[in-house]
Amino acid sequence: MDKAVYRGTPVWSHDGIICTGESYKNVVKLTFAKGASLKDPTALQLSLEGNVRRASTSTKGEVDESAFKALVRQAVALNSLASRTFEEASLADFRA
Repeated sequence: MDKAVYRGTPVWSHDGIICTGESYKNVVKLTFAKGASLKDPTALQLSLEGNVRRASTSTKGEVDESAFKALVRQAVALNSLASRTFEEASLADFRA
């Protein structure tokens, strides 16, 4: 996984954006780029707006670590699948 900073905001990516992070006085907010497509049985993602969901936690670190890791793994897998599908489609178009 790669980490970059875009306009002061950390961005984690692997075959596309996984999530971005923002810190506030009492909360750290992580926004998953494809959060609406991720299974979230522990309801770690708190807001449901459009195709993006956000996971927020207090600065005390009160987050379910295994649930967070599961979301990141799903996001990586989803990006990798989309990347392979795009590459296969591009190759098929090139061969035609």
